[in-house]
Amino acid sequence: MNMHAQADSLLASLRPEARNAPESGIVEVMNHGRLKQGLIPLWVGEGDLPTPCFIVEAAKRSLDAGETFYTWQRGIPELREALARYHAALYGRPFSSERFFVTGSGMQSVQIAVRMIAGAGDEVVVPSPAWPNVPAAVGVAGAVPVSVPLEFRDGRFVLDMGRLEAAITPRTRALMINSPANPTGWTARREELAEILALARRHGLWIVADEIYARFVYDGSARAPSFHDVMEDEDRIVFVQTFSKNWAMTGWRLGWIEAPPALGQVIENLVQYSTSGSPVFVQRAGIAALDEGEPFIAEQIARAAEGRRIVSEGLKATNRVSLHAPDGAFYQFFAVDGRTDSRALALELVETANVGLAPGAAFGAGGEQGLRLCFARNSSDLVEAVARLQRALSA
Repeated sequence: MNMHAQADSLLASLRPEARNAPESGIVEVMNHGRLKQGLIPLWVGEGDLPTPCFIVEAAKRSLDAGETFYTWQRGIPELREALARYHAALYGRPFSSERFFVTGSGMQSVQIAVRMIAGAGDEVVVPSPAWPNVPAAVGVAGAVPVSVPLEFRDGRFVLDMGRLEAAITPRTRALMINSPANPTGWTARREELAEILALARRHGLWIVADEIYARFVYDGSARAPSFHDVMEDEDRIVFVQTFSKNWAMTGWRLGWIEAPPALGQVIENLVQYSTSGSPVFVQRAGIAALDEGEPFIAEQIARAAEGRRIVSEGLKATNRVSLHAPDGAFYQFFAVDGRTDSRALALELVETANVGLAPGAAFGAGGEQGLRLCFARNSSDLVEAVARLQRALSA
């Protein structure tokens, strides 16, 4: 048997859920350009600030104290209590620490949420364009992601409730709602969240709520509207969260789930049989982030707001792009007139502009013609990136 036939035979013996897990279109562009000298990388969802020292020092103190052993699968009590305090301050009402479960990243939170709810033969409705890891997590669990493309009306993205309900079938188990959204910046209004919740209640569905970018809004509010504003304690809602964005902790791999306490043992079991818990010293860093991190979050939001202005104004000036400055998150999603293949365009701009962008095709239905630019970065880099893009798109 030749090497190709042997490889095909090995792959054919795998479970289709694993074999068919999609490659990342974002990583493809990154791999194409990551070694280019002077490239400005705006292709992934992270800023350019390192983790603040007060968070790092908390981890160091924990390591110096010898906290390197197995620990609580649900997370150390101190971190769960800190999460309850953080939510109480953000949403203006008490939260029980029993609602919070520590995970090894926002991605693990998504995986656990999906595995609790959906499996073979089930469907999960996902508004799109969407972060590609979400429909991929649904597929890896054996379920089927069903896309409902966002519409663009009156200068903003909109989730049409009629289309959302039309996507529900007897096999539907959950709605995955990301607001503020990656990559479009769509931010649901309170009344829209109430409509989505009413729809889920009518059909007996779970909601997996990704409100990771809730602090990154640009209308002067302290946070985006949340399902917390409209829900009851007994509603079937699981919130997936991460420390990555607010506190510049992408490399720490720390997240959390908020869910009804009745799900606690199930979540604990799924943590046990995947990562067996998160390192204590990383969790100590999380406590510092939650308790001391508000000034840093304010700095991050101010930088992102300036980045949003630079990027939206600069790209509009080319007279070659269609865009709406996003209501939330820290991405500019835009289309270039006359260009319909976003993968080819993203690869091309690596060469012609020396700027790394994510192709909209990687984000599924509705994203095929767009590009995503992360503007959580220092203003000088963004000014230069926009100037390069202006020249490349005018050539």
